[in-house]
Amino acid sequence: MSTRPGTAGATRECPHCKAKILESAVICPACKHYLRYDSAAHPAKPAQVPLQVEGTIRHPANGDPWEYSIVLVIRDERGNEIARQVVGVGAMHAGDERSFSLAVEVFEAKGAKPRKH
Repeated sequence: MSTRPGTAGATRECPHCKAKILESAVICPACKHYLRYDSAAHPAKPAQVPLQVEGTIRHPANGDPWEYSIVLVIRDERGNEIARQVVGVGAMHAGDERSFSLAVEVFEAKGAKPRKH
């Protein structure tokens, strides 16, 4: 389902990194480039961060290499899958360490038109 420009949840492409971002974004959350510099545009602070998870994986000093995939799945209130994306993949060898962080930031969509059902 696509959302029309000017409504809450409308998206656009970042001109710098081509990530799909919210139309209302002042700074791209992927590449951190500024998208607008006008006086009315300032980086929004999240109204809340209802989910934040961090973790670290350490490969033992010996053993076969490990491979990993980071998969992000978003579901609606009925459990229907809205999006599934492989965010990253990689390998870890003896002694390697990787840290992962996930945050869901919620912003108020001030001035946006409500979605029609």
